[in-house]
Amino acid sequence: MTTVTIEATDGGSFDGYLAIPSSGKGPGLVLIQEIFGVNANMRALCDHYAALGYTALCPDLFWRQEPGVQLTDKTEAEWQRAFQLYNGFSEASGVEDLIASVNFLREHEATGRKVGTLGYCLGGKLAFLMATRSDADANVSYYGVGLDGALGEISAITKPLLLHTAGKDKFSSDETRAKVSAAIEGNHLITQYLYTDQDHAFARVGGEHYDAAAADLANQRTATFLKETLS
Repeated sequence: MTTVTIEATDGGSFDGYLAIPSSGKGPGLVLIQEIFGVNANMRALCDHYAALGYTALCPDLFWRQEPGVQLTDKTEAEWQRAFQLYNGFSEASGVEDLIASVNFLREHEATGRKVGTLGYCLGGKLAFLMATRSDADANVSYYGVGLDGALGEISAITKPLLLHTAGKDKFSSDETRAKVSAAIEGNHLITQYLYTDQDHAFARVGGEHYDAAAADLANQRTATFLKETLS
């Protein structure tokens, strides 16, 4: 587990947390942060996926605003700062940084050519956009916010995409979920699982809405998906 530096496509550079499997090599996986930065939770997820055999990288997507910021979901002040960073965040630049991160992993000695992405919350939206705007080999979105605004890009998807959708997501609505489901229906590259009674961030360990059973099920489905698409 180490910190690496990634060159941005538009100039400058940003850091990422890299976890390499004990074997020394494995398929690449870019873990995409929530609105709290590359915090302890995201680093733990990298370590978890490294233990499963992936070379896992979590890039700092808020580097243009506050490099190295690490927040939790435990205090009101941190939530306010997280929303400030979210509001000041450029999705387009974030996707470019993620594409640079995918390319970084493809060139890394610990990774083969296959690299996927996996994101939560803000990262869930960005994983969806990576499916539409990049050549990542597979993409996983946990409760992405605002997917309805990107449905016009679905025709650009050429690699498998897995969506974990919270049925009672407080940052979404029944109407929005129905709109997304209708748009992806029949697309053989997109698999969606609906967790009917779950709120946003049901898979965030220690979070207010964490549900162990739902999180375990989603994570098992993700593990199967990644094994099928990246191995």
